[in-house]
Amino acid sequence: MKAVRFHEVGGPEVLRYEEIERPTPAAGEVLVRVAASAYSAADNGMRAGFLPIPIVLPHVPGYDVSGTVETLGDGVTGLSVGDPVIGFLPMERDGGAAEYVIAPAEALVPAPTSIPLADAAALPSVALTAWQALFDEGALEAGRRVLIVGAGGVVGKYAIQLAKRAGIHVIATASPRSIEDVRAAGADEIIDHTVTDLLDAVGDRVDVLINLAPIDPEQFAAYVALVRDGGAVVSTTAFMATPGDDSRGVRAVTVFVRPNRDRLRELVSLVDAGALRVEVTRRIPLSELQSLHAEGAAGRIAGKVIVIPAR
Repeated sequence: MKAVRFHEVGGPEVLRYEEIERPTPAAGEVLVRVAASAYSAADNGMRAGFLPIPIVLPHVPGYDVSGTVETLGDGVTGLSVGDPVIGFLPMERDGGAAEYVIAPAEALVPAPTSIPLADAAALPSVALTAWQALFDEGALEAGRRVLIVGAGGVVGKYAIQLAKRAGIHVIATASPRSIEDVRAAGADEIIDHTVTDLLDAVGDRVDVLINLAPIDPEQFAAYVALVRDGGAVVSTTAFMATPGDDSRGVRAVTVFVRPNRDRLRELVSLVDAGALRVEVTRRIPLSELQSLHAEGAAGRIAGKVIVIPAR
């Protein structure tokens, strides 16, 4: 089968599009025929060697995947050959940038039926991140207020949709290029951070500040003043410290996405109910993944890109 792997960490040039042996599922595992994988900035960090996840080389990137069940390992129940599935795969194992991938059975759930199977690869980790930031770490409930910094990205738009569905008032920052997308996602208030000082623009304090952007640490620390006593600052930017304020009981939490099969099932149901829109900005062939990594290494990639094996 064809796959993209890196045999050493380094720049995008270490990625190789090559022929490798098709793997065989062990007990509790499933062989998935890949419809698509999804590119993530974490893939770039793992390839470059600065994200501390214990991978074994050579490594296949792409931990978000959609596809159909090809073969079941011993002891797997609840899945059948031919089932369309999606999953957030263990990041330390080989991912879905290949024609086939081995997945633990517990990592897979039935794919949405309302969107193309390949596009469903764009859902798992980013939607889980948004949920975990809002509800697991932020403990937000109906009637509360959240400020989402960097809401124009993929996680931010999922977070807006999920928060609004839960009855939460959403204040979102965006740049001119993403304001319309943030408005379409349902934000109640939108602040153009390129022309407006956030400290002046936010009126009443919020219950939770969620940061999704690589902002200046001093600026980030200043934003804590926007959070009410006893609130929380939740950030997905694990490469920088999350500030809080112990004197006012403002918690500081850094989110690194965790697998959650039950939650992923719920997110799929929201997609099929029309309550959550899956964003796919581009679709590229697997053979062009190195070029996509080069683009990511040079700067942030807008939107969500899925990677499709040749057939």
